[in-house]
Amino acid sequence: MTNSNKLSREKLMGITTIILGVIALASPLVAGEYVLMLLGVLVAAAGAVRMVWAFKSSSFDKGFWTFLLGVLTLVAGLAILANPVMAGEMLAISLTIYLAADGFIEFIWGLTLQDKPGKVWLMVGGIMSILLAFLLFTQMPVPAALAIGVIMGIKLVFIGITMLKFDTTLKSAVRSLSN
Repeated sequence: MTNSNKLSREKLMGITTIILGVIALASPLVAGEYVLMLLGVLVAAAGAVRMVWAFKSSSFDKGFWTFLLGVLTLVAGLAILANPVMAGEMLAISLTIYLAADGFIEFIWGLTLQDKPGKVWLMVGGIMSILLAFLLFTQMPVPAALAIGVIMGIKLVFIGITMLKFDTTLKSAVRSLSN
């Protein structure tokens, strides 16, 4: 596999991420509901796996606590599926914290890059994440599934743009190393 093939795949991933973001923005309520349902299924599955894993434990004591954690994880997943509105509110709070932290880290990372083409988009993406966190925080009465769909759609678009800009940066770096 050559470097140009790898870079082409990265560009394709960026474009795909932008398309997924646009799809989420086109139907944010549906996108948010699917995120919540997927989260519930994944958490419930993780609980079931943890319960099975408990039987492979080296001692009864470790196995008991692992099984108990598995039951709690399974119940949490089923609770998400049974009450997606409550789960959505909790996810909205978690997403607010994530976006604020992610935005801060992206912005600081962008500051550390010197004259790289992707620097500006990384910093803009960081600022957008912080703004999205603020928007989500101030709009909490809005249905969480709708807010999650919009926020994740915008975030996916910016991630895709950043991936495309870094693809250009990587190509420049490979060319300069080749010379």
